[in-house]
Amino acid sequence: MLTLDKTFQFRGNEISWAHFGTGDPIVLVHGFPWSAQSWRKLVPWLAKTNQVFVYDMLGTGRSEKRSDQKVDESVQGELLAELLSFWNLTHPHVIAHDFGGLAALRAHFIHGVAYGRLHLIDAVALLPSGSPFYQHVAHHEHAFSGLPDYAHRALLRAYIQNASHQPLSQEVSDMYLAPYSGEIGQPAFYRQIAQADTRQIEELQTHYAKPEFPVDLIWGEHDTFIPPERGRKLASALQANSFTSLPHAAHLVQEDAPEALLGAILTTES
Repeated sequence: MLTLDKTFQFRGNEISWAHFGTGDPIVLVHGFPWSAQSWRKLVPWLAKTNQVFVYDMLGTGRSEKRSDQKVDESVQGELLAELLSFWNLTHPHVIAHDFGGLAALRAHFIHGVAYGRLHLIDAVALLPSGSPFYQHVAHHEHAFSGLPDYAHRALLRAYIQNASHQPLSQEVSDMYLAPYSGEIGQPAFYRQIAQADTRQIEELQTHYAKPEFPVDLIWGEHDTFIPPERGRKLASALQANSFTSLPHAAHLVQEDAPEALLGAILTTES
């Protein structure tokens, strides 16, 4: 497990973060409903040659969760931009998964943040976006927030497993479930879903062009959340340097194939 022992104040909210190693900076941006822990298998290897920054997005992981929070995609992009400024990082290598990819793309195209390199992994970045489950929760957020604990846990475990091509252990399932449990965590899970706004993607898509830094895409071959065909469309829209498909992996690539993911990142770096 990664220990996030530092905090950053973001608009009255406490954001948990940490860094490991020394060298050129790499920033890892997780997706939802994951946390910085999704990078725990990659950090020790990346930190052998780089300084690696990880954090929990607003309303996720160990970061603050409140009922009055705005946690939509625009805010998460702003958070990333402010963190990079706080860390005094210019042109870092950013590796982003799922909604983390959307945050990284918004930070660049909307807020003008420049990267040294960008790796996008099964990124949320094109329309259509949002499953029937997301749409249903958005209309019934309060009902889901008030589910009995056993029902919420069963639903979230099923959601997490559905993102993976390989069976997840109880330990891994519990790790992802913990931040979204209890009186504070459970509503936070449904709040993130209810505030997801496809207009943020619609706005972003109008800005897509080839950035001045290399962009590489990595996708799980069996991703049913965001199929590889959509990843290839994104690669075309960004005129990406490479598109790597990982066999034996679905959406949660970090759990399905961490070694292959690390290899793909290091290969495209060279």
